[in-house]
Amino acid sequence: MNLLFPGIGILANVLGIIGGGLLGLGCGRLISERFQKTIMMSCAVAVIFLGLTGTVKEMLHIGSDGAVMLVGTNCMLASLIGGAVIGEAINLEDRMECFGRWLQQKTGSGGDTRFVEGFVMASMTVCIGAMAVIGSINDRLLSAPSVLFAKTAIDAVVVMIMTATLGRGCIFSAISVGVFQGIIFLLAGFLEPIMTSAALKSLSAVGNILIFCVGTNLFGLPHVRIANLLPALVIAVAWELV
Repeated sequence: MNLLFPGIGILANVLGIIGGGLLGLGCGRLISERFQKTIMMSCAVAVIFLGLTGTVKEMLHIGSDGAVMLVGTNCMLASLIGGAVIGEAINLEDRMECFGRWLQQKTGSGGDTRFVEGFVMASMTVCIGAMAVIGSINDRLLSAPSVLFAKTAIDAVVVMIMTATLGRGCIFSAISVGVFQGIIFLLAGFLEPIMTSAALKSLSAVGNILIFCVGTNLFGLPHVRIANLLPALVIAVAWELV
């Protein structure tokens, strides 16, 4: 019996986030506020580092003469600025927060003041990135969930840490992952020829910049409305196709 059916990677990712979140929720109740704050700062540093190194990896180029240069800066600027304009026009951030407040009400979490923040932060962290896109495509077309299995392990740890400090709202990022990756899964046949190596490279670079912004938000720096920058990912792919 073949257990690697199409979609098992997405299912594993959703269940991994829920499991990691529940573990983090239990841990969060056992540690003091002082420890939670330190853990949150550690998580912020880790997310910033992951975003920064991921971006540099995609954009830093060493020429044959040994000269170091940044590539794809025009794509990055066009994607972020264009994404911000489109995202603010349709106000994705407020829509996500409204959905978070609805979840907060339906789950009886009215006393959790950080529920919506946790939901949005965790959703942005686990949904953004090339692994979500290419993993979902592979899961559908090749019945090869290995990329999503690797992502599941990473997401479970990240959500566990975030839930310990931001609360149960982070667990519901499993819904965001299920919907986002599920849509890509269904559109895999259309997306596969579009996701060239150049498009994936641009998607990864811009996606890692958004992950960096998640880290700065966790640090409590001036808030970046990351959800309103999500259209930048689409522009980054389109840039390489034009």
